[in-house]
Parts: sequence; C-alpha cells; structure tokens
Amino acid sequence: MMRALYTAATGMLAQQTNVDNISNNLSNVNTVGFKQEKAEFKSLLYQTIQTKTTSANGEQKPIPAQVGLGTRVAAVTSVYTQGALQASENDTDFAIVGDGFFAVRCADGETRYTRAGDFVWAVGTNGVTLTNPDGYPVLDSNNQQIVLPANISSSSVTVSSDGRIGYTTANGTYVNMNRQIGLFQFNNPSGLEKTGDNLLEVTAASGAAMNENTTAGLTRSQVRQNYLEASNVQVADEMVNMIIAQRAYQLNSKAITTSDEMLEMANNLKR
Repeated sequence: MMRALYTAATGMLAQQTNVDNISNNLSNVNTVGFKQEKAEFKSLLYQTIQTKTTSANGEQKPIPAQVGLGTRVAAVTSVYTQGALQASENDTDFAIVGDGFFAVRCADGETRYTRAGDFVWAVGTNGVTLTNPDGYPVLDSNNQQIVLPANISSSSVTVSSDGRIGYTTANGTYVNMNRQIGLFQFNNPSGLEKTGDNLLEVTAASGAAMNENTTAGLTRSQVRQNYLEASNVQVADEMVNMIIAQRAYQLNSKAITTSDEMLEMANNLKR
C-alpha cells in the first residue's frame, strides 16, 4: 500500500507536466512558426516480488512477478509538421514550405534557427538590414547579413520562391542582388534545443545545420513572400489531450485515496 502511494504520486507529477506542456501549446496557438510539443512517458524501475524460478512447491516458474514503481516524463518532443500559411500585407513576412529553417545571428555571435519569418528592415551600422523582431540579422545562404545597397528603398525589394533577393529601380528595372535568404535543414530537427523567442540552437542530437544551397541530396524548401507560417497546434486535439491528462491525474489521485483508506483499515484491525 505504501508502494501504491508513491507510484500514484509519480503518475500525478507526470500528468502535471503533461498539462503544463498542453497549456504551453495552447498559449502559443497564434505564435508564428511555433511547433506543437508532445510529452513522452516511460516506466520507472520494477520491483521483483518473485523470481521466475521460484514457486510454492519448488517447480520451475517461467514468469516472474514484478510490480512497476510508476512513471516519469522521458522527453518533450516537437512535432515539425507544416503549419498553415496565412496571407500578410507585410513585404517582410516570409513563410517556409518544406523542411528548412531561417538562420539569425544573435547578440552573442552564435547562429540560431527559426521557422518564424516575421522579419523587418532595420537601419543599422552596416545599412538597412533584414532582421527578426528582436533585431537579430537574418543570414543569407553564405551566412552573411542581408544588407540593401545604398539609396535603395526597402519597399522595392522582392524575394522569389527560391529565396533570391532583388529590387526594382525607379524606372521599373529589376535588379538581382545575387543573394539568397539562407535555408538550413537538420537530420533530426527534434534534437534542436529551444532557447526562447522562437529560436532554436544546434545540438549533438540535431546534427549540424545543412545549407540547402550547398548540400547535395536535400529537397529544397520554398520561400513565400507576404505569407507567415502559423502554428501547427490543433486546438481541438489539445483540448482532448487535456481532458485525458486530467482524467489520468484524477485516477492517480483516486489510487492515493484508496491506498490511504486501506492503510487506515489495516491500522484499525487491532481495535
């Protein structure tokens, strides 16, 4: 009965983490480029009550008697399915169709990756530079900042579906800047570490970033200007998951109550 108390407690803790994760999904349902996260569980240690070679009359017993000691959260993994594309009137909004990621250079000089393409043109020391909302420069396919030539209006810039950047002059002539928005892929995107602000960091589990422009064998992603990739969180599914988690929490709570009642009955046997 004491074992049941602790086992049920592990279930309550695990389901609390599950509810926390579902709440995070729901809170980011309108976050650009957000990917649904899923809590994964695994069982804890097992206690052997009786070995497989022991029986009451000494005969061979092929199956042991083992009691599990609960569960815990093994991992919280991101589901990198394509989010819906939402039209935008902002020329610096970009959506990725495919497995690619944008790259930005953070304040610490490290490169991080994101699916959120809500960029802006910002005036910096190098000129008018394409950045994310936090001011971090967006990188091109050569891992360089994307800076407009002098006296070129940001409103005249267009980006093709393969990420090539160009602008239209006052007389209507299109000029190719010979630059491409950098798109990068990973062998295991779920291994990327979340650092907040829609940014992801490379880890040993994710593998090194693979430049779509230079790595052979990759299926190239497409860039859609005037679109944003919405979160892939499905509200109806998350509400169902929350109900399931709540019921599992209640069941574990009931197991604790039942164990407590059984202990009380055992303590009262001497009376």
